[in-house]
Amino acid sequence: MTEVVVDHAAGAAIPVHALLERETAAFLEGRAAFVKAFAELSDFRGKAGQLLVVPDTAGAVDRVLYGLGERAEAQGFRALAAKLPAGDYKIASAPSGLAPDEIALAFALGSYRFDRYKKKRETQPRLVVEGIDLARVRDIAHACALARDMVNTPPNDMGPLQIETIAREIAEQFGATITVTTGEGLLEANYPAVHAVGRAAVPERGPRMIEIQWGEAGKPLVALVGKGVVFDTGGLDIKPAAGMRLMKKDMGGAAHALALGRMIMAARLPVRLAVLVPAVENAISGDAMRPGDVLDSRKGLSIEVGNTDAEGRLILADALTRAGELEPALTLDLATLTGAARMALGPQLPPFYTDDEELAGQIEAAMNAVGDPMWRMPLWKGYVDSLDSDVADVKNDSDAWAQAGSITAALFLQKFAPSGPWAHFDIFAWNPRGRPGWPSGGEVQAIRALFRMIEARFG
Repeated sequence: MTEVVVDHAAGAAIPVHALLERETAAFLEGRAAFVKAFAELSDFRGKAGQLLVVPDTAGAVDRVLYGLGERAEAQGFRALAAKLPAGDYKIASAPSGLAPDEIALAFALGSYRFDRYKKKRETQPRLVVEGIDLARVRDIAHACALARDMVNTPPNDMGPLQIETIAREIAEQFGATITVTTGEGLLEANYPAVHAVGRAAVPERGPRMIEIQWGEAGKPLVALVGKGVVFDTGGLDIKPAAGMRLMKKDMGGAAHALALGRMIMAARLPVRLAVLVPAVENAISGDAMRPGDVLDSRKGLSIEVGNTDAEGRLILADALTRAGELEPALTLDLATLTGAARMALGPQLPPFYTDDEELAGQIEAAMNAVGDPMWRMPLWKGYVDSLDSDVADVKNDSDAWAQAGSITAALFLQKFAPSGPWAHFDIFAWNPRGRPGWPSGGEVQAIRALFRMIEARFG
């Protein structure tokens, strides 16, 4: 990820003029004749993503014109970071109403590259910024890059142990406590569903329950729960090859929960924090759970396994139950849970679910403020019966008549969620189509808005 730097010799940085389409003609009228002629020759009209590098009379870069299109949105500066040649730049002008710190954060997000496995690494442009809280921008950008790195890392290098290692590093950095329960210890500690999903993996990739706690006693507790399936074969209900190809990203919920927790701790928000990550591999072996098995859960509800490929909600059931034991003031769970969410809303717009109207309003206000899109979906009670089992308290796959797979998954989780404010986020955590500022691969969704919401709610 490109570093956002403060350079007190700001005059050495190349100025960038960010322009709305409707303002471009007036802007050019006030420029030197050479600049206006060069823009006309290049057909620069301020359309979204247009970039014009204007040379001086000696042929060196004099300034840059960048089009924002019809709407002034800070996230539009993500594409700028991907299009600029290497060098130092400063935002010389931008539409009114755009916060400089949000522009800097967008530039940092758009500069992200995953090049861990490449010998050749490109030199990236840098943005010179002044007069903003740079530490805050860096902390958010760093957390987002961490989540994207975790999602992008291939499963041979991102198993349950690696997630635990990252969690321990975060806890140590911010003075948090961490407990990890592994293998057969999960049964002793009463995490039977986590154990059942992960027990088929080889011992060095064995299942574990990770719990980070941070903050001062007496503060309201925020519980973050993240699905950490490091690779999902589908289990005995095995996925086809095409469905398995991207299943390294099925730990995206864990990556998002850890990243959001890191943001909260770095900002020292006035809360107590619990980050709960069940980390497993849904592998296939003689010890794998079977369709038709009935599992115990931490809550005491028995769960019939209708489909071993609906494993994420099983491990989340135990983690959400643990969250409830901590009596949180707010619980948020994040999971790459269903293909049905993608069928409904596509890869760029993750759904979220909550019955708490105040919380829903706060999430929507935050997502609009920071340009982190989501869409609220209903916890439609008419589909609850589709989770009824003939032999257990509940089953993990809904009857076909209900059809709404993302909704029924959320309804399943609601049976285990703590009382009080709770929201579930069915994220995708991936860009299937690369474009400037949004390279193909791991993507962060929802947590910038959730950080803003938590800060406003408790700060």
